[in-house]
Amino acid sequence: MRDKLYVIKIGGNIIDDEKKLAFFLKGFASINGKKILIHGGGKLATKFAAQLGVEQQLIDGRRITDAETLKIVTMVYAGYINKNIVAQLQSHNCNAIGLCGADGNLIQSHKRQHPTIDYGFVGDIDSVNTTLLKNLLEQNINVVIAPITHNKEGLLLNTNADTIAQEIAQAMSEFYEVNLIYSFEKAGVLMNAEDDSTVITSITQSSYKDLKEQKIIHSGMIPKLDNAFAALNKGVNRIIVGKAEQLQDLISGNAGTSIVKGSKN
Repeated sequence: MRDKLYVIKIGGNIIDDEKKLAFFLKGFASINGKKILIHGGGKLATKFAAQLGVEQQLIDGRRITDAETLKIVTMVYAGYINKNIVAQLQSHNCNAIGLCGADGNLIQSHKRQHPTIDYGFVGDIDSVNTTLLKNLLEQNINVVIAPITHNKEGLLLNTNADTIAQEIAQAMSEFYEVNLIYSFEKAGVLMNAEDDSTVITSITQSSYKDLKEQKIIHSGMIPKLDNAFAALNKGVNRIIVGKAEQLQDLISGNAGTSIVKGSKN
């Protein structure tokens, strides 16, 4: 029987709230077994950019990363936020190491190519160093990953944290029974986006198709769930979407939305 591995992505909006982040990290530290945490950046990079007079440009919610912005996100994501999380985990006797994709050649990527939009220094992932991750996990060292990758040619690249979580979960499925958890401010995938009490407890491929046709699932949730089902088809055992403050309940199946294989809801 293979060991379980929890790959958990924490949303940027939780990073922005010191109390919520502290509560989440206490819960993360108490999880038994092997675990990897991938974090976003929150609003801190945007705040620093404004203070430094570096104008920020977003297209469809995605940050355009010019050379000056790359410096800021690297300092904020791979520096302050990453090390603050590691320090808090150490306070809970949860031994952790903070890495970005350049460290140990953890995540190689290439600069995003788009026919009409220049995203700047944004990376799309090519490979994950599973040997490094496995070696750390087998030494009972929990890994905290910042969303900065590299292209093996000396260039750092800003990379989507959701995508990093998915790619790591898929890659590590070769060695472990992987549970991928997307934790953020919402209680899960909702029937009514404004009502946290309307959580859809389980979504299969067929029920997902129905929910899209009924326009219950739409907009930004569609690419997230498309990616979730792609991960299931590439070896990930289970995917859970839900509220960061309910981490233990997400793991036990008593909260959030489980994205599962199967034909019926």
